[in-house]
Amino acid sequence: MDLLIVNHRDIYHPQAGGAEEVLKEVATRLVSKGNRVTWFSESVKNRPSKEEYKGILLKRRGGKASVHIFSLKEAKKHEVVLDSIAHAVPFFSYLVNAKSIALVHHVHQDVVKYELGYLSREAVRFLERQIKRYNYVIAVSETTKKDLHDKLHIDESKVKVIYNGVDHLKFKPGEKDKEPTVLWIGRLKRYKNPFDIFEIKRRMKTKAKFVVVGSGDLSQQFAEESRKQDVLYLGRVDEKEKVSLYQRAWAILSTSFIEGWGMTIVEANSCGTPAVVYNTGSLPEVVQEGVNGFVVGYKDFDSAAKALDYLMEEENMKVISRKSYEASLKYDWDKTALCYHKYISEILG
Repeated sequence: MDLLIVNHRDIYHPQAGGAEEVLKEVATRLVSKGNRVTWFSESVKNRPSKEEYKGILLKRRGGKASVHIFSLKEAKKHEVVLDSIAHAVPFFSYLVNAKSIALVHHVHQDVVKYELGYLSREAVRFLERQIKRYNYVIAVSETTKKDLHDKLHIDESKVKVIYNGVDHLKFKPGEKDKEPTVLWIGRLKRYKNPFDIFEIKRRMKTKAKFVVVGSGDLSQQFAEESRKQDVLYLGRVDEKEKVSLYQRAWAILSTSFIEGWGMTIVEANSCGTPAVVYNTGSLPEVVQEGVNGFVVGYKDFDSAAKALDYLMEEENMKVISRKSYEASLKYDWDKTALCYHKYISEILG
């Protein structure tokens, strides 16, 4: 198999995040099965136009917009193409390669109202709707599959659901902090509602330490407010520290309006940390009530605080911590990569 992956960023991009982690885990395993994998993305400062990472050929050209044009020339050269549509606008590889697959992490039709002005918002919505022109689509959750049908009018028979995995050798239970600790981790974007943290914290009866990790558009504003609200804001952290924070936390909190999957939730569960999430996007698909966490109404600050108070009781936390780890075992990158390999092989005939 000669596979081309097209994505805005590769693993060395300073803004690389969850989508890049998915591609890295899948691609390295496809290479280990003897497949040829090329990853095409925009240029990265101080990195060469070509380099290799664990058998993956990384190729870079262009910027955030022009990479869409340059990728079309590259897409002609390969057997099959995986367009990772992490930022709403497709790469349109189907125009030059009939065996192009759209990988959709989540549908942005509603999210863009948080981030863009009217004209930009409508343009992005229009372009995202062109995903329906792909013959093959991968969704990372049943929720995303439903959104593809309901919001983009894509025939469900064209959509294959392949869940993301987790590395259980890396993300595993460790020692908890002595004091009750709540972790929030993610991009500081409007649709992720990071300022909800302060409202929830104020409503809690338990005194708990709040730790926030991530960067983004709201970083400076959030940093200023966090100092006033006695919330520890760490910004970006390395992988080793991220795992340690997952392990030490008593609970992870998500305030996002939408997540196509919820990788941080599964990683936290794998470290024995239960979650409290809003009932939007795919997170209710990932979190089983009372098993690996709790699901509350969107912006229901009182219910979120109540759920966190419950998890800040040490005995309650220990019980759900064990269940959270057990729930995470059904997700595994080897299983995920095998599903990709089988699906792409079927397309190639």
